[in-house]
Amino acid sequence: MESINTVSLQRPIRVVLTKVGLDGHDRGVKVIAQALRDAGMEVIYAGLRRTPEEIARIVLEEDADVLGLSILSGAVVPLTKRVHAALHEHQVDDVVLVVGGIVAEPARAELEKLGVTGVFTPGTSLKEIVTFIRKNVPQERSYQEEKS
Repeated sequence: MESINTVSLQRPIRVVLTKVGLDGHDRGVKVIAQALRDAGMEVIYAGLRRTPEEIARIVLEEDADVLGLSILSGAVVPLTKRVHAALHEHQVDDVVLVVGGIVAEPARAELEKLGVTGVFTPGTSLKEIVTFIRKNVPQERSYQEEKS
């Protein structure tokens, strides 16, 4: 039986979605954002043309569980490397990193080495993305304990 002084509160999975670099096509990432919201997640859409440093700061400030990068250019690996380095500089090492967009097969192995846990290309179902995120966010990240 749980103590009266301890209350467990479940908080929604917090997801930061953003576009890095000069890519200005954001229709897809907005569809993903709505699907994640509809699935009960808290989504922070950080917008277009963010720098890796801005992204790392936003992820830290928002205490995000997941960072989703939307990259439609061929620069997916170098841009993701820069974001990964910025996250490391800000000591953000516990976020689930996913990438969506145009990702050639050879780039997937490089992204995996960086710690990208999910790559979603055009045609991936919204249900698959929601399920992946729920499955890959550690349970303890979505629970907080408050003591009175």
